[in-house]
Amino acid sequence: MIRDGSRWYTARRPRSDRGVLSCRGGLLLLLLLSTFSLQVQAERIKDIVTIAGVRSNPLIGYGLVVGLDGSGDKSSAAPYTEQSLKSMLAQLGIVVPSGVRIKPKNVAAVSLHAELHPFAKLGQKIDVTVSSIGDASSLRGGSLLMSPLKGIDGQVYAVAQGEMVVGGLSATGADGSKVTVNIPTAGRIPNGATVERVIPSAFNQGNHLTLNLRNSDFTTIQRIVDVINKTVGKGIARAVDATEVNINAPVDQAQRVSFMALIENLEVKPASAPARIVVNSRTGTVVISTEVHITPVAVAHGNLTVTISENTQVSQPGAFARRGNTEVVDQSTVNINEEPARMFLLQPGTTLADVVRAVNQVGAAPSDLVAILEALKRAGAMNAELIII
Repeated sequence: MIRDGSRWYTARRPRSDRGVLSCRGGLLLLLLLSTFSLQVQAERIKDIVTIAGVRSNPLIGYGLVVGLDGSGDKSSAAPYTEQSLKSMLAQLGIVVPSGVRIKPKNVAAVSLHAELHPFAKLGQKIDVTVSSIGDASSLRGGSLLMSPLKGIDGQVYAVAQGEMVVGGLSATGADGSKVTVNIPTAGRIPNGATVERVIPSAFNQGNHLTLNLRNSDFTTIQRIVDVINKTVGKGIARAVDATEVNINAPVDQAQRVSFMALIENLEVKPASAPARIVVNSRTGTVVISTEVHITPVAVAHGNLTVTISENTQVSQPGAFARRGNTEVVDQSTVNINEEPARMFLLQPGTTLADVVRAVNQVGAAPSDLVAILEALKRAGAMNAELIII
């Protein structure tokens, strides 16, 4: 804890050169700042880059959940559920007469989606998310019947089936009252799908690999190239732009795995983030990077409060008056209170910590800080990019 006048600050050493200061004043204010001079800590290459072609692939499917306790789809509102149930029964050798209607109150039509992770092999299990697409009130206690999961090319890559885990709960009374906890119309099946088709990976193709930096930065990309060339050999890595690095890799698959295991554990010191301030106008959240600096400027900030109170009174004639009517009279009282503008001076070389300390000393609320930052940017006293979302 650090005491500054009558206010206390909590300082915690962050993983990088950013810290967190939390202020409460009706709105949540998050200021990413560094109250001390901290060096940027090294990060592993695997934590800041991705390998081109090594990614997950989305899968989607359609299926039926059975075994519901009367909370399934209504045939009139979801006719496709009845149609799907008839088609499934026909495939199992059971023919439903055309004139017979099925009321699938214990069955619900659902959509399925999953992620086929990189290097997934035949027979491996993946998680499946199940969501109702009809008017079922709950999927709790249901079981998903065998359903194919397809990729964007229309091919089947996995088959899903199993018992659902639903975190939501819904209960309805006889008088129409209803209580719902979380979402009862969606759930998951852990390890509910079996991989049936393998997606070829670009990792084992060609004689080079491409690393893509998650946050584009010329300085960081050059540091990655330097540390790879210094460790593995000169000319192994080459920067293409602020995001991409090409690496000469062994052709043999086993050697390529060992090579990437070495590369991804090399440590690099990322460059400092650009000077940027992000303001969420809906929640009042403010995020400020540590590279924000202020030129010499004086700031005065005060609050103007207007209070209007309404007082309703009844006016009526005297007890023995022959004329007059009882009337309701509104009386309004308007009070204007303007706090004196408190001024503080920001000296040359002012850091973000100095700005926050000065704003706290004058008692500015989080919303006041947003107004001060916008005014500093418009006055040209702040070098940061101001982003309003």
